[in-house]
Amino acid sequence: MSTSKPGRKIVLWRHGQTAWNLERRFQGSTDIELTEAGLTQARRAARLLASLKPDAIVSSDLKRAAATAAELAAVTGLPVEHDADLRETFAGEWQGLTHDEILAKYGEQYTAWRRGEPVRRGGGELETEVADRAAPVVLRHAAQLGESGTLVVVSHGGTIRTTIGRLLGLEADAWESLGGLSNCCWSVLGEGARGWRLLEHNAGTLPEPVLGDDD
Repeated sequence: MSTSKPGRKIVLWRHGQTAWNLERRFQGSTDIELTEAGLTQARRAARLLASLKPDAIVSSDLKRAAATAAELAAVTGLPVEHDADLRETFAGEWQGLTHDEILAKYGEQYTAWRRGEPVRRGGGELETEVADRAAPVVLRHAAQLGESGTLVVVSHGGTIRTTIGRLLGLEADAWESLGGLSNCCWSVLGEGARGWRLLEHNAGTLPEPVLGDDD
């Protein structure tokens, strides 16, 4: 028998801008702080997300995510639980390199990854391993919500994409098709009778009701 609670929502929110984002430098699990612009992004987004009346906030413990989560906590009064399992993908030798440097040094590895092959970028984690650690954290916190509760998860682009893919039941080689998230944008999953479904992706404004859908 299903124990799902229809009406629950998960908002997966990417951190604000960092200097390495501007430089197109691969951050991975490197602990980079927000820029002033990133803090401004977080404050703006926090005011919007607060209107969804979230019930709980959980965040990666890396500075850029924690600082983003703190802005929502300041508006809502909710505590933030930090969890290292929500960190961005560890990418070994790729971390700290620019996009062009990665293409020059690891071009074949990069191309294989974009094709959807399981690749340890820079000798680091597989995307499935990221989902293995992050998705259970999200599900554990979602399970604590009331029947119409909302959880905000503050994390990183790659981790959010793999977590969404896992929760939607997509094959790992299809996760890249979800596309990325801009700084301080979010995606929303809603729970229905057949499990989680994607309601919004890479949104920067509040979700609008879907009219004329098949339900």
